[in-house]
Amino acid sequence: MFDPTAQPALLVLEDGSIYRGWSFGATGTTMGEVVFNTGMTGYQEVLTDPSYCGQMVTFTYPELGNTGVNAEDEESCRPYAKGAIAKNICDRPSNWRSTQSLGDYLKSHQIPGIYGIDTRALTRKLRSVGAMNGIISSEVLDSEELLRQLQTLPSMEGLNLVKEVSTREIYEWNEATDQNWAFSANAIPDGRSPSGQPLSDQPLPDQPLTVVAVDFGIKRNILKRLASYGCRVIVVPADTSPETILSYQPDGIFLSNGPGDPAAVTGAPEIAKALLESELPTFGICMGHQILGLSLGAETFKLKFGHRGLNQPCGLTEQVEITSQNHGFALSSNSINSDRVEITHLNLNDQTVAGIRHKHLPVFSVQYHPEASPGPHDADYLFANFVQTMRERQIAAK
Repeated sequence: MFDPTAQPALLVLEDGSIYRGWSFGATGTTMGEVVFNTGMTGYQEVLTDPSYCGQMVTFTYPELGNTGVNAEDEESCRPYAKGAIAKNICDRPSNWRSTQSLGDYLKSHQIPGIYGIDTRALTRKLRSVGAMNGIISSEVLDSEELLRQLQTLPSMEGLNLVKEVSTREIYEWNEATDQNWAFSANAIPDGRSPSGQPLSDQPLPDQPLTVVAVDFGIKRNILKRLASYGCRVIVVPADTSPETILSYQPDGIFLSNGPGDPAAVTGAPEIAKALLESELPTFGICMGHQILGLSLGAETFKLKFGHRGLNQPCGLTEQVEITSQNHGFALSSNSINSDRVEITHLNLNDQTVAGIRHKHLPVFSVQYHPEASPGPHDADYLFANFVQTMRERQIAAK
């Protein structure tokens, strides 16, 4: 919906491209890496996902804001995206859960946005040239001045953003998902846990399973899924020492998603490598998948424009999962040590590595988001796999 009182705004890319539109959300100037998300739903979850820290999100769906915003759909305590880019916006949302319009929500968090531009043309540009830095402003309408300001922004490659989003304090999480997403063992592909052992129908032990989640920028719905499977979840900062993590006597280790360049997260691969020596079940998602790969000797690289959307097909054999993804880096398949690590999933659009598993340890990870908030639930079985592996180990120890 066009507001005739809206302020003009500019989006300028580092290659000098200029897009003229109108301001929504907060007024002012913001800079970040411009990326695009192809999902038809979930704009609130996207904007509050810490993995978007340092980025401005182009939404390819033609209108944002129809359902407003609400506290239940936040993936963190606030939006982490630097800016929002849209074709059209709705400032009169219609949804029984809505408590605020998207524009007012962004304004309350000082997040600028721009709408009224051709987001299809912008997305084609990013697919052709690659993700690049950009600047949005409703206060400076001189494109040359904005381009000069933009030149001070560093590239995403080599940037450690985990320190900006990771928790500062250790805390325990116990809120589960409202939806009944739990799957039975029979729903898990090939009926085996990551350890390769047949899944058991034995009930969970009386003692709850303790998972220490290393927070590189964790989404709330990941924590909710772990809690929904009966786990006691302790969340720790990204730089927490292996000794401190193991002092909680966990049944398993979880390595979370997060923003920026995984190779720039100083100390994280070393922490993960030390934790592998405990031989505890370990599960990584997105950044956690990349950190785990680095700890096993693999290398990462920056994708041209990344994978951000709700319908990315992943698989390796005859089974395909439709997955939710948000990442700009990936593991190099040529750098993976095949003596120790098995590739379990590929992104079927471009054949990049989407999942790995250790051949001798109960350790696995995926590049996509099985908690799927938003997105399909095809991959929720991975949480069941993780819990089952911890359960087998706990029962065997009795």
